[in-house]
Amino acid sequence: MAWSERLAGFILQGMHPSAPTRRQLPSSPFNVPRPVEPVEVFAPQDRVSHDQYGLGRVIDVEGDIAVLVQCGTRRVRVTAPFSKLYKL
Repeated sequence: MAWSERLAGFILQGMHPSAPTRRQLPSSPFNVPRPVEPVEVFAPQDRVSHDQYGLGRVIDVEGDIAVLVQCGTRRVRVTAPFSKLYKL
């Protein structure tokens, strides 16, 4: 048996077959899922306020997808989740 073979056998005998298993840590408190806010429901003729366009009135509703609002002389299509649109 050569010297290098004996050295390799000695090194392998000293090594552990596998690393110890890691314990599972609880998940981060910052990974808590946010509660789902319900989508506001609008109907034609509802008075609304938009953060950018101001006061207006709902003209048309496209289901839960979008709302068409008349803001003064401008018509604006606001898409869901309507984060900047508030019912008055």
